[in-house]
Amino acid sequence: MGMNRIVLTINGAERSLICDMEKDTLADVLRNLGLTGTKVGCGKGQCGACNVILNGKLTRSCTLNIKRVPEYSRVETIEGIGTANNLHPLQLAWIVYGGVQCGFCSPGFILSAKALLETNPSPTREEVRDWFQKNRNACRCTGYKPLVDGVMAAAEVMRGEKTMDDLYNMIPEDQVFDTRYPKPTALGKVLGTTDYGDDISLKVPDMLHLAPVMPTISHGLLKSVDTAAAEKAEGVVKVITAKDVPGTNRIVFPIGTSWADGEGSERPIICDEKVFRRGDVIALVVADTRRHARDAAKLVTAEYEQLPEYLDALDAVAEDALEIHPGMPNEFLRKARFHGEDTRQTLPKSAHQVELSVRNQTQPHMPIEPDTANAYIDGDGRLTIMFKTHALYMQKGFIASGLGIDPENIRLILNPSGGSFGYAFSPGTIALVGLASLLTGSPCTLTFSYEEHQAFTGKRPPTYQNVRIGCDEKGKITAAELDILYDNGCYSEAANSGALVPTKYFMTPYTTPSARVLSRTTFSNTPFNTAYRCPAAANMYTGQEQAMDMLAEKMGMDPMDFRLLNVWQEGDTAIYGEKPTVYVAEGIFKEMKPIYEKLKKHAAENTTEEKKYGAGVAFGSFNISNSGDHAEIALELNPDGTVTHYSTWEDMGQGADVGCLAYTHEALKPLGLKPEQIHIVMSDTDTCPDTGRAAASRCNLMTGQATDDGAKKMLDAMRKEDGTYRTYDEMVAEGLPTRFVGAFTQPVNEKLNENDGFGKFPPDQSYAGFVCEVEVDVATGKTKVIAMHCVSDVGKVTNWLSLEGQAFGGMMHSIGYALSENYYDFKKHNNLIGSGFPFIKDIPDGENFTLTNLETVRDYAAFGGTGISEGYQSAGHVAVLNALYAAVGVRIGMLPATPDKVKAAMEAKANGTYKEQEPFFFGKDFHEYLDYIKAHPRIEYKGAVVHH
Repeated sequence: MGMNRIVLTINGAERSLICDMEKDTLADVLRNLGLTGTKVGCGKGQCGACNVILNGKLTRSCTLNIKRVPEYSRVETIEGIGTANNLHPLQLAWIVYGGVQCGFCSPGFILSAKALLETNPSPTREEVRDWFQKNRNACRCTGYKPLVDGVMAAAEVMRGEKTMDDLYNMIPEDQVFDTRYPKPTALGKVLGTTDYGDDISLKVPDMLHLAPVMPTISHGLLKSVDTAAAEKAEGVVKVITAKDVPGTNRIVFPIGTSWADGEGSERPIICDEKVFRRGDVIALVVADTRRHARDAAKLVTAEYEQLPEYLDALDAVAEDALEIHPGMPNEFLRKARFHGEDTRQTLPKSAHQVELSVRNQTQPHMPIEPDTANAYIDGDGRLTIMFKTHALYMQKGFIASGLGIDPENIRLILNPSGGSFGYAFSPGTIALVGLASLLTGSPCTLTFSYEEHQAFTGKRPPTYQNVRIGCDEKGKITAAELDILYDNGCYSEAANSGALVPTKYFMTPYTTPSARVLSRTTFSNTPFNTAYRCPAAANMYTGQEQAMDMLAEKMGMDPMDFRLLNVWQEGDTAIYGEKPTVYVAEGIFKEMKPIYEKLKKHAAENTTEEKKYGAGVAFGSFNISNSGDHAEIALELNPDGTVTHYSTWEDMGQGADVGCLAYTHEALKPLGLKPEQIHIVMSDTDTCPDTGRAAASRCNLMTGQATDDGAKKMLDAMRKEDGTYRTYDEMVAEGLPTRFVGAFTQPVNEKLNENDGFGKFPPDQSYAGFVCEVEVDVATGKTKVIAMHCVSDVGKVTNWLSLEGQAFGGMMHSIGYALSENYYDFKKHNNLIGSGFPFIKDIPDGENFTLTNLETVRDYAAFGGTGISEGYQSAGHVAVLNALYAAVGVRIGMLPATPDKVKAAMEAKANGTYKEQEPFFFGKDFHEYLDYIKAHPRIEYKGAVVHH
């Protein structure tokens, strides 16, 4: 059929289009028109980001071939339902109820909701949820609850029961900090006018498109790469291989600890000698269009010498395993904590002991937007890359030597980002687009298919662990041991985080007189470890918080009462040997207890032979910032009296935009500025100081501190002798500066000792408790979370919409982590549904899905608050697992707890063959290895900064 003309009525206006009737989808046609509010996420019709209304019917446009669209059809996209000055009720409701986080899925959800309300103007909450489930609208940020809130409110407006002014009046006028003030970036996201990375690529003339070529094996020597056929293909400009890379062809991601056997420079940008996993890149095709690039990429072939594929950490640490990176042992990093007396003496003296062994699976981040980046050479000859990341300034160092370029000749800009949850901390994609732009001199773009995204990006790593905890006859904990093996995958990225965290947070928040921790890290031929909200700690709590339940059962105590008996009291120390900043865990437990009792009662009253119910509890924590951490921002007074805030608090949807606005508005209260008089310029290394990475829950604290410092400097300079403030013109006339850099540095803890694990490296920790109820279908083993509640303490709240979004989103990820999410089978797990993505009916709602936040003011913080994003994903999954045990009496040793595993365990219990997971052996005995580490300290450690 080829190219042809088609006439469609789009957003009420007739449009004449020329399309490739065989290859173009409706999404292609709309996006090529510039209507990029129609997003392409999964590309398989699974996520709903591409939703449009076609002839009155909700339609997924990414899988609908244009030849199947009748001529003169009516198409409605997000751009056609409202404008900035005349929003649709759904768009406004999405803004004021916090339905917008990253915003990538928002247009698809809003159109879906519009289609629902046109057929059912008075839906119940459950009918809204049924609609989104049936139409597979996927959101990874919000936990869905705010989206249902938005539909219900918009429906009231559309029925005439409320007005638009009622919704607008929900936005505070003169106060931002500690309110429900919406994200400043939300407007463009609900209108569909915000340009994400792939949207930008369609709007740049002469943009060259990239397609990666990935290996067909997970481990082998790369003997040759044949690019001849691809180079002759239509539209191809260049096919890049390792020989073309001008620098070292290595990404440098320092491990940052003396207890590692390596430096962190083993990852190739493009594979040269070996391939280490399926998601590596062996060649990069550059062509004039995306379609030409992808067609040509299929023509590249390679020859390999197959090597053993270590797809499991236990295989990688086996005695006869080959070194994956020659010269580095597969188990390349280990850390220990020695606290109190030797547990070989204290554990055996305990009145009761439990041991639990469990394996966490690989958890994929699964943002709706696949990874994407654009690069070009600017007018000053600098390589400029626009992408998504958590660490703008750090990325320069990661890629500069590999590309053979001075870091000062790199400018990095954060794109509006469709979610990350940590994976974008890693620098692989920018190295590829930067390389292509350097070699061609042209702007280049790369948007991975979702299958490629799953293969290429890092993941939360799998772990094996053995946990042992003992208590005395009264139930007080006596001793605890943790032996944990992190599978860091094919590269060493972020390895120190995995090794360090258990040595600090094991047994938080319980007083534990004696503890030993051995944290080991190995290479394998699987996706590399990268940041994922609450990295390493979420893995660790899987063992700890189940073992706490087991010990309570041995004592004949309620799990909540057992925790309250052992929770930190004022003056107690953590296993890192020092006192925590605040003692809030007991208050959290006391707030959780009545919720837990209610769920236990409901479970007991509703359990039948066919459906079993159970309630579970768990507690989690993570660090906030770290020793020696530093952040800078800038505040500039403008000629019209407004103020501009500059920072690199990278916003992945978590609320960096409204956080910067809240702090600036609050700190400059004496100037009487309205929120709209504060401009936010974010995340461009050319214009913004280095505020540090958006990780370790640090930004809320560190940006606040730096903003407070900058505001004080500005106010001091502006203040006249009579207490009034100079105008911009007066400042200039008197030769005073109008731009002020605010900075804050966390003190270095001089007592930190890397050899024995002593010392507190963050200024604070996040604290979150979780209560959960599950329903288990006895016939199938399917486990459904019917209620989940979180109680946290973050001090003063910067923004309530952001706080709730992080909480509900974190709990959603936790439910998936416990029951369904996985990335192991590269064929099955290459899409959202195959990887176990939780849709709306998998997540509770309304009064069964709540956040309670306590507000213990943090005296050390400029605004009284701290960070907690990662705490919200620390241990919710363990509450699910404990609830599962309460319901049916089984624990799943190899996660996730999928229906087949649960059913098999229940059947084994019924016939008397059920047993818990046997202890794992990691190649070296736990205590012998600890003895060796203690006898062979690596360095004299004197308070150096802990890189995390």
